[in-house]
Amino acid sequence: MATLGMSEAEREAIGRFDVDVIQPSMTNLVILQFTAEWCGPCKQLSPILDKVAGDYASKGVKLVRVDVDKEKLIAAQFRIQSIPTVYAFHQGQPVVDMTSYRTEGQITRVLDQVLGQLKLESPEAEQAAQVEPLIAMAEQVLAEGDAERAVNIFRQIHEMAPDDDEVIGGLLRALLANGQVDEAGAMLDALDPTLAGKPAISRAKAAIELAGAAPDGIETSELETRVTANPDDLEARFELAGVAVSGKRDLAADMLLGIIDRDRDWHEGKARERFLQLLEAEGIADPWSREQRRRLSALLFT
Repeated sequence: MATLGMSEAEREAIGRFDVDVIQPSMTNLVILQFTAEWCGPCKQLSPILDKVAGDYASKGVKLVRVDVDKEKLIAAQFRIQSIPTVYAFHQGQPVVDMTSYRTEGQITRVLDQVLGQLKLESPEAEQAAQVEPLIAMAEQVLAEGDAERAVNIFRQIHEMAPDDDEVIGGLLRALLANGQVDEAGAMLDALDPTLAGKPAISRAKAAIELAGAAPDGIETSELETRVTANPDDLEARFELAGVAVSGKRDLAADMLLGIIDRDRDWHEGKARERFLQLLEAEGIADPWSREQRRRLSALLFT
């Protein structure tokens, strides 16, 4: 917008528009709503735009409002004849006229289409790119058995990305491996319910529940002797699996599959439930878990 011959107030208006809309649009998608205090339809649309902009903020979407009565120059530049008028801006230019979209569903559909074409580098994506190699390093340290160091690394990553479910899940499993069971349980209980269904959180939860279900005061050797003496002692097999889930996953899997092979409905399918929990704790995509799932399928379907 040219500023030659404009008053100081008009230049200030152009400057505000540049700061609020043009500059952010260089890396984001800016939803620009022209509105006014007296506009009834604007008041109906504004809460919807607020919600959508909040939901899409992590994807690089920002909402800006221009009051046509207070910013008459800007409204004139865009030849605003009726309100609400809504545009989506990117790299300093309007890319979509969103004025006709008035419901949340309509607005989200058009945003999904536009974002799919623009492929913005959202703050969420930038953070993920920074955090991903750090998570991999922490997971490697945990896999190598240095649980204390893994806890420290995951704590540092958690400070950077407190809402990242992969980070939270890794920290929970590291705490558990380091013997900090109470802290892991308390952290899990305090999580936002919306995170509960995330695979990384479900995996950590399964591991914590398995640790909590392990019988106390029973030696592995004692239970192994009972199973050797009586392979059909399913209670001994189940208790041995409970002890073995920490550090002896092959033995735990063998014991649980042995129960399923002998009586798949034992205690209303308790062994199968515990077996699937073990696989979830190890990670469903883990090669070991995939192999154990094949073993289970062979028992159930042959």
